[in-house]
Amino acid sequence: MSVQRRFKRMLIEVQDDLLLLHVGEMDIWDGADLALLREGLFNLIEREHARSIAIDMRFVKYIPSGFFGMLYDWQEKRGVRFALTPPQPNVQRMLWFRKFFHLNAAGTYDLQMESDTSIATPTMESSELLVTTTL
Repeated sequence: MSVQRRFKRMLIEVQDDLLLLHVGEMDIWDGADLALLREGLFNLIEREHARSIAIDMRFVKYIPSGFFGMLYDWQEKRGVRFALTPPQPNVQRMLWFRKFFHLNAAGTYDLQMESDTSIATPTMESSELLVTTTL
């Protein structure tokens, strides 16, 4: 059973120990959206002590790269585990995404503390992944 609540314009769905943040159907996140997300995550992490958070990225086509660094910092400093629902191909092609997020068995992308020496790149014509190795 899930419970839903709101924080400003975000919907927070609580499923057991996992919090799923729905930011809405915005396809482009700007600095104001990132500030709202940062505030919402701060409340969940620092005040409610959440340690497992998923963020709904289904509609997102563009996001400031600072978003990934923000998640990385909280995982490193507070031990919060982050997962993302599969975003649009534009986001999947971003360097931060390709280096630090890995598809899990549940179909979401988990933030990894260590980057791979290989980078998975979505192909333009299919949903299969091409893996290229960096030296």
